[in-house]
Amino acid sequence: MRKVMIIVAGAAALATAPLAVAIGLHNTKSVKKVAGTFTATTVSWTKTKTCTTTDGKTISITDGRYTGTALGDPDLAGPIRLAAHSVINTTDGVGFVDGRFRIDVAGRNTASNFTAVYDHGVLAGFAKGQARTPYARLLANISAGFSATGGFTDGKIGNSEGGSAVEVGPGSCQPKPQVEKSSAKGTVSALNASSITVAALTCTIPSSMSTQVNNRFKVGDRAEIHCKLINGDNTLVLNNTRLYP
Repeated sequence: MRKVMIIVAGAAALATAPLAVAIGLHNTKSVKKVAGTFTATTVSWTKTKTCTTTDGKTISITDGRYTGTALGDPDLAGPIRLAAHSVINTTDGVGFVDGRFRIDVAGRNTASNFTAVYDHGVLAGFAKGQARTPYARLLANISAGFSATGGFTDGKIGNSEGGSAVEVGPGSCQPKPQVEKSSAKGTVSALNASSITVAALTCTIPSSMSTQVNNRFKVGDRAEIHCKLINGDNTLVLNNTRLYP
């Protein structure tokens, strides 16, 4: 008889899943927290096979389809269908379940793949898929009670013991404000500790630069100055500010 090995490290084993699914999402600019619950105890079809390992463990392998109802945020509310493949060491009560669920939402369905660790009737895992909202993807920690013959109970998408759920999408960021800059080239007509005027352009001298500017320039010099608008005030910047013949 073929030996089947299951290694289970508990729900924490899936903690690195978000790092893996983040690949390809680096252009995301919209992130929204979502949450939902579900129950799917109507069993429409199952097929099970079992084996006994060489160390005396009984392994039950089941493919099943389950239907029920999901409640929560708009993208997570509606009739739900799940197709699940479970591999469970029934001797020790541990295993895993993976598959796909679809929530029938008006306009467009939310559909996601999931993988979860099974430990004595309880699932904890991660789901990744497409949300109803156009171009939005669902990334969710999930949990539920599970049996191959009874389906899913007390299911949670986000707000689970494993953590939250989010929808991510392209979105858009507000454009950065343009920095207004000005410059002038000509004769220094006024200079003091707090400002300098060249060719009718007057700029405030930051206090940290006052000594340096007053040592470098004097009224009557020909100079080129550069300023930028900071908090509504034309402020001198030293880059490219210089004397010239």
